[in-house]
Amino acid sequence: MKSGKAIRGIAGVLLCAGGLWLALPTPYKEQTYIFNADGCRLETTMVEKPGATVQGSVVLFHGISANKKIMSYLARGFAEQGMRVFVPDLPGHGRTPGPFSPARAEQCGEALLRELLTRGVIDANRTILAGHSMGGAIAERIPARVPVAGLIAISPAPMRAEHGVTEEKLLFHNPPELPSNSLVMAGSLELESMRGNAADLVAAQRDATAKYLEIPGASHVSILFSGAAMRPAQEWAAQVLHTSPVSALPSHRPLIGGLAGFLGILLIAGPFLREVAGKSTGTEIVGTSTVIGMQRLLLEFAAGSVLIVLLLRFWIPLKAIKLFQGDYLANIELLLGTVLVVMHWSPVRAAFANSSRHFLAATFAGLVLLLLATAWFDLTFYEAWLIGAKWARFPFLLAVLLPYHLAEETLLGPAQEGKRGRRLAMALTLRLITWMAMMGGVLVLHNGEILIGLLALYLAVFNLIQRSGMDIVRTETGSAGAAALFGAILLAGFCLVIFPLT
Repeated sequence: MKSGKAIRGIAGVLLCAGGLWLALPTPYKEQTYIFNADGCRLETTMVEKPGATVQGSVVLFHGISANKKIMSYLARGFAEQGMRVFVPDLPGHGRTPGPFSPARAEQCGEALLRELLTRGVIDANRTILAGHSMGGAIAERIPARVPVAGLIAISPAPMRAEHGVTEEKLLFHNPPELPSNSLVMAGSLELESMRGNAADLVAAQRDATAKYLEIPGASHVSILFSGAAMRPAQEWAAQVLHTSPVSALPSHRPLIGGLAGFLGILLIAGPFLREVAGKSTGTEIVGTSTVIGMQRLLLEFAAGSVLIVLLLRFWIPLKAIKLFQGDYLANIELLLGTVLVVMHWSPVRAAFANSSRHFLAATFAGLVLLLLATAWFDLTFYEAWLIGAKWARFPFLLAVLLPYHLAEETLLGPAQEGKRGRRLAMALTLRLITWMAMMGGVLVLHNGEILIGLLALYLAVFNLIQRSGMDIVRTETGSAGAAALFGAILLAGFCLVIFPLT
């Protein structure tokens, strides 16, 4: 048993070391600046290839819940052809403070472009606007007011209620006519609503200088790292600016290294949790009232989730959290958790009967793993490190999320040997039920909370990892309260990383 833990620990350390070796060295010159323009304070990275003659400029905008770091592959691809690339963190994302709204993101993107032009840093006739998702829509809208040489829109956010997209799901409305020399791309694995709206933009263009391209095998996210998308983007930039095409593509080493290191952190996390939590010397005492039947458990979560989604259609009490659509998730967790805690107060109260040492250990472990994971992603391919404005929200958000985790962990009962897989499956099923209710609010009630759907894959991966960690804490400490506190810390951090500040 101990040898197995040692092997996992060593493997984790080696993966982290290998990940650093792959991710950190870069042949590109990357410098970060702060641009203050029109009330916007944008942290912006300039990327170029040392020694290359500057052929032109690209201003590259990221999508919602993203940041400039995740755009590195595209930025480096343009740098390969001698472009000087400017990639800002839009308001409320990465290291740029809020507030965020789609309109303000567009305003600040335009302000950055004007500032670069005013300073003489770029030449409009040698500049291409590019962007992904929300950033693609912003890049499409700005040239109507600030003309540039060309446009490259990658999976742009829809701006018309067409192809299954309804009005409340739109970040922007009334798309302008595409400027001359526009390339619009979408992945073949994206929803038809994305592909159809992207194709319509080109079809509505009056001259013959626009082109629509579908990238085989690419999804909305993978297109950011796709050589099949980067190559035509390079060729389009060369065609528009009349430069020689290049054959070089940026390396995928940073992405591979980032994922390898994250896997290493996961391997280390298990032994770390067991060591910090310490095996409980006592036996967890669970009364018969603590565990309810499976059917009743599923029914309570389903009915509670649906009723709360209906309530939130008319009133969202915790707007003060100031997370763009993250307040919706937080309200669901608070209200559902509070209802369940009240309904099952006796067993929930027993969750606090354990030693305070377990709560301290859970807090320490949760914060350490949160800091470790966010630092790793920040080093490699996604700006996850929490800025001061996000840490200021952390205590309040933690308190809001705790009731749900406490109710869930208590009602699942103790983590029994031989039944942990079934327990994990039940926990994930309960969360899936709640997520489906939230999606019902989007699809049936048309509440516009689209990030719950757009971030579904990330939420699924996070829930699997977080719940697995909570089960380890529960097993080692015998404390539902400690496991709930650990889980709430991780979810609070995740929400602050992924949802824009408003």
